[in-house]
Amino acid sequence: MNVIVCIKQVPETTEVKINPENNTLIREGVTSIINPFDMYAIEEGLRIREAKGGKVTVITMGPPQAESALRQCIALGVDEVALLSDRAFAGSDTLATSYTLSCAIKKIQDYDLIICGKQASDGDTAQVGPGIAQQLNIPFITYVKKIEDIPEDGKSIKVEKMVDDGFEVRKMFLPALITVVKEINEPRLESLRGKLGAKKAQIPVWTSADMEMDTQRLGLDGSPTQVIKIFTPPPRNSGEIYEGDTDKTVNKLFEELRENKIV
Repeated sequence: MNVIVCIKQVPETTEVKINPENNTLIREGVTSIINPFDMYAIEEGLRIREAKGGKVTVITMGPPQAESALRQCIALGVDEVALLSDRAFAGSDTLATSYTLSCAIKKIQDYDLIICGKQASDGDTAQVGPGIAQQLNIPFITYVKKIEDIPEDGKSIKVEKMVDDGFEVRKMFLPALITVVKEINEPRLESLRGKLGAKKAQIPVWTSADMEMDTQRLGLDGSPTQVIKIFTPPPRNSGEIYEGDTDKTVNKLFEELRENKIV
C-alpha cells in the first residue's frame, strides 16, 4: 500500500512576526519544526507500510529551509520525499495550498491513502486536508483516532473518527484521505542510521513548472482569503460585580442588559 503524507514546517515559537506589507508570517530567522500533528501522520504512514508493504512518500510546500523537515522524515524511515518550492507559492491561503499539494500528488500518481495532521499549529484552520481531497475528487474522513482495518485487497479502509461525545466507526473506499489526531499513535524517534542517511539524501525540489500548474491559482493571486488587518484586541473591562438581594440583583442585571440591547 502506497501512502502519501502531507506535512508543514511551522514556527517553533508562538511569538511570530507578521509582514506588514502582505500580512503573512515572517519565517526567515525563526526556528522551525514539523507541525506536531503531522508527526502522527508520518508515524501512521510508517505503521501501515510495515503492516501492508508499499512505500511512504512525504511532501511539503515551503521555502528552501523546509528541506530540513524532509530530512527529518527520511531519518524517521520514509521512502521518498519532495519539496514544493517556488516563489509563486508565497502567500498561499488554504485553497491555494491544497491546490498545490494536490498537483504534487497527481504528479506522484501511484497512491492508495493520503494522510495529513488534523491541522497546522500556525493556522489552526484544519482546511488543507479536506481541500486536497476536494481537489482530487476522493473521499475523506477527518479527526481519525484509529485505523481499525485495511482489508488484504487494499480497496477500503475502516477507521474510528473522533467526535464530541466519543467516536464513530466509518468505512470508505480507497484511494482516500484521512486527517489524524494525536490519539492515533506515539511517534517514533529518528534512528542513528536514519540520521546518517538523511544527511546524504538528495531532496527533489518541484516548482510550478514541474507540476504543470495553473499559475492563476497560486500564491496571493490564487488565494481568495485576504488578511485585511492584524491587531491585538484591547483588554476587556473588569466588569461589575452585583451584590445583595438575589431578586433585586437579577432585576438590575436584566435592566442593564435591556438598556444595552443585549436582550
